[in-house]
Order: sequence, then C-alpha cells, then structure tokens
Amino acid sequence: MSKHLHKQLRTQLIHAGSPRFHGRIAPVNVPVVRTSTVRFDSTDAYDDLHHRRAAGEAVTSYGRHGMETHRALEDAINALEGGTRTFLTPSGLSAISLTFLALLSPGDHALVSDSVYAPLRRLDQQVLQRLGIELSYFSPGASHVEEHIRSNTRLLYVESPSSLLYEVLDLPRLAEIAQRHDLILAADNTWGSGYLYRPLQLGAHVSVLAATKYISGHSDVMQGAVVVEDAALAACIARTYDNLGLTISADDAYLSLRGLRTLPVRLAQHQANALQVAHYLQDHAQVQRVFYPALAGDPGHALWRRDFSGANGLLSFSFREEEREKARAFVDALKLYAIGASWGGYESLVQIAAPARLAEHSYLAENKPVVRLHVGLEDVRDLIADLDQAFRTVFR
Repeated sequence: MSKHLHKQLRTQLIHAGSPRFHGRIAPVNVPVVRTSTVRFDSTDAYDDLHHRRAAGEAVTSYGRHGMETHRALEDAINALEGGTRTFLTPSGLSAISLTFLALLSPGDHALVSDSVYAPLRRLDQQVLQRLGIELSYFSPGASHVEEHIRSNTRLLYVESPSSLLYEVLDLPRLAEIAQRHDLILAADNTWGSGYLYRPLQLGAHVSVLAATKYISGHSDVMQGAVVVEDAALAACIARTYDNLGLTISADDAYLSLRGLRTLPVRLAQHQANALQVAHYLQDHAQVQRVFYPALAGDPGHALWRRDFSGANGLLSFSFREEEREKARAFVDALKLYAIGASWGGYESLVQIAAPARLAEHSYLAENKPVVRLHVGLEDVRDLIADLDQAFRTVFR
C-alpha cells in the first residue's frame, strides 16, 4: 500500500517495511537475511549500486551496509520518528557516540543538558576530550541557555525527558535558540521512543534512540538508532557511520521490527500501570516526591501535555527519610521488581539512583534516596501489593 493511505501512526507502524509481493504472494514478516557478501549480476550493477550509495541512498552493496531486514526496520523507524534516514547502531550509547563524532571536530564545543544519560559524561571525559572536543553542561530549566553558547559551539544536545528524574524540556524553545545561533539540535528520544514524542517535528535536527528499550520491548536486543530528515545532515552522519564500521545483525533488526509492531499497545499498558503505581506512591506516608510527568503536580506536566502523546512505565520516587540503607532494604524486599539497570521490556525493574548520578541533575534540590521503577506489564494490583509489602517490611 502507498504511504499516503496510512494516516495514523499506529497504522504506519504495522505496515512500514512490509515485504513486497513476488508474483502473487508475500510473507507477512520480513525475512531474516544473513550475509556478509552481496553478489552482483554484472559490473554495471556493481557500479550502479556503489554510485547510488555514494550519493547517499540507503542501498545494499555489502553485508555490513544491511540487507532487506535492515531496510525494513529503517523504514519503520523513519515512520515512527518522521525522519527520512535512519542509521542503526549496536547500542544506544553507540548511537550517541556516532552523533558526537559525526557532527563535531577538534576545537568544537557542544552544549549538553545536565540531565542526559550518564555514560555520555564518560564519553566526554575519556574520548571526546582526547580528540579536542569540549562539552559543557547546562540546566535546561534555566532561562539563560544562550549565555553558555560560545563562538565555537556547534551542537546543542538534550534528553527529554531524562531517564532518571524525567525533566521535560521546552524543545521548541531550544530549537529557536539553536536556529538563531546556527546550531544543530540533537535530542535523545529514548523515553518517548518516537511514538510518544517526535523531536524532529518540534524543531530538532537529530533524534537519538536506544532501541534496546521500548522499540524492542522484550529485553533481548542491544540496539540504537540515529534519525534525521535533512539530506545534507544525513550525508554527514553517513560518512562517519561507514568509517566506524557500525552495523547490526539481521536477527537483531528482525527482533526490533517485531517489537515495534506492538509498540503502541505496550506503551498504553505501561502508562496505565505506571499511573496507578504513581498515585499509590503519592499517597504513601514514606514517599517525599514522585517523578512522573503524567502526574498533574509534576513540574513538567504542562509541557508534557503540550508536546507528548502519552507516558511510559518509568517513574522514580524519593523517600522522606534520608537513610540510604533503608532504601536499599526496600529494594531488596521487593519480589516482583527485579533489580536491573535497563528498562523498556515487559518486566518490572527497580534500581537505586547513585548519589553521583543525582548530583549531576540540577533538577533535584533535595538530598533524599531516590528509587527508579520500570513498571512492567504484570497485573498492576500485584505490583502495588509488592510495593506495599516492601514498605511494611522496612518501615514497621
């Protein structure tokens, strides 16, 4: 079917990248095409494909460049994000690394929101500084963002919401600032995963995703993606992408495509469960604050209502008591929430926020232990009962 028939995003995600008919039949699912080598039927065909690839077209000319399975996932993520070119990477962090290495050169400066994914700071300290690229961090909620822009600033990089305290940024405002100063605006969109939030439509030039999370949805894939809609920017990223030799397996592409087909229904259930858990925590005597932008009292709620189409299963909360050992005991007392650092799968997870990570966020004014929950797809009554027994066990 032609793309213009797919008016709603949910419909696009079901049909994007569907296999073409060969003769009178076609499979529903995209075949998993595993190969390292591509054969050509003539030298003319070889030259044609390599010329098209050199011109920026996403075509198959070697196994590392991807096959039909990869093209299908790229098409689906383009539909998800409203982009024209998607670069698939082995992890979310590699997608972040690709963005910085492709868009910055020695002597350049990038301005980064201080609530970004923590490993970016290690990339800064251990790789980018060594290459002569400087990063500085700013408080996204402050009104003086432009005071931090320098003559050599080339990139404005943000994450909205962050994946620990969920600070929602005014992306259209940041896009206006980027335009005034001729900056590239890149946004980590892992929380919204394209379906809940579309940075490219709000003025960003680059959207970065960890497909490991909600796109995959089953905790069985490590994968990232960088999405753009501008052809010149795509060509710039493509050069670094090829030179770094970044690629993913056909099997991983297939698994993410499978997960993406059910993304809307999974996110809806994650939100329904998380909202009930958030309300339960808000009313609990041992909870100081709940971080979840879908709550009416959250500082980012108005921006969330304006720019997002929903929420996911991630929320955090702080304790009233300052004893970190009690927070650790609470986590250990949970039965259904497994202790784990990732999120976005079907299962519920819990993690204590490290004090060093919290200190990086200007968004947090208090000094109380913070626990992050990923509320999964279990029955929410069981999830709340598990939280309740853990509170009763620790805070007798």
